[in-house]
Amino acid sequence: MSTTALNDLSRFPIVQAPMAGGASSPELVGAVCAAGALGFLAGGYKTAGGLYQEIKQVRGLTARPFGVNLFLPESGRPADPAAVEVYRHQLAGEATWYETPLGETDDHRDDAYDAKLAILLEDPVRVVSFTFGCPAPEVLASFARVGTFTIVTVTSAEEALAAQQAGADAVCVQGAEAGGHQGTFRDDPADDVPGTGLIALLGLVRESVTLPVVATGGIMRGAQIAAVLAAGADAAQLGTAFLCCPESGAHPLHKRALTDPLYTRTAFTRAFTGRPARGLVNRFMREHGPYAPAAYPEIHHLTAPVRKAAATAGDAQGMALWAGQGHRLARELPAGQLVEVLAAELDTALSELPHRSAS
Repeated sequence: MSTTALNDLSRFPIVQAPMAGGASSPELVGAVCAAGALGFLAGGYKTAGGLYQEIKQVRGLTARPFGVNLFLPESGRPADPAAVEVYRHQLAGEATWYETPLGETDDHRDDAYDAKLAILLEDPVRVVSFTFGCPAPEVLASFARVGTFTIVTVTSAEEALAAQQAGADAVCVQGAEAGGHQGTFRDDPADDVPGTGLIALLGLVRESVTLPVVATGGIMRGAQIAAVLAAGADAAQLGTAFLCCPESGAHPLHKRALTDPLYTRTAFTRAFTGRPARGLVNRFMREHGPYAPAAYPEIHHLTAPVRKAAATAGDAQGMALWAGQGHRLARELPAGQLVEVLAAELDTALSELPHRSAS
């Protein structure tokens, strides 16, 4: 596969990010693909059967290529049970307030990874991407044999090089501006510092690998897409920009919060899942973020009932409001129209580049 193959997947160099937790609905993916961009289903937190049904739904909505994203199983040491129990006790007040028990943390570590691989190899989609690590070379080779284009999410030049050596077709370079989880291969609390910004990271990755590059992190406008293309990317991936679309499966409270002046900033936190993720700073993040252990996916399962109960109660202060740094630029447009607007903005920005460089 090559850059040409990546760009052949869609009319525009625009990718709708896979957003686990329901935002990347089949309706969103279908609308994005029909408008000329590349849509992605999020396989994370779904059963293998649930993912298969969503793939069928997308195929019923569009004949265009689309992708599926998978979470790699956690390969490091299991979380410290004592640290998880301490955090469970700290969250007791949340469980009481929302009148729901906390979740169980002793299973679901692999996110049904092998079963999802089997489905995608038996009935292939055009693109599969991976987050939280790089698949084994034999897995990437298996996808190559069935004609699936593979993308590995990376947050450093070292991770990009590992993906290239393993046989990935492309890398998705995730800057620190991105909303949701940082897709780092290794989750080490010693690394809990602000990551590298997208433009700088693109330069580092381009110096290290020859693979096609998808850029993601804080991109909300066509001019920003033009900027990352100029910096060496072959396409841009946008997540937060699509959250407000009516086709998005994000909770209405989450959609409104993106442009609510009450939420003035984003930050990384382990409070909701045990892995660093960027979201709007709310009460739950402020109160529990400083004490949350590095324990993914245990903390995700522990807090899931509380987050669901908060959403049901209409309380955004108890929800995980994932958002990139550009969230205030979110536009409440149908997904197809948003793709068209982004493409027009991109075209305008690209047409102005020679004039700007000459002035």
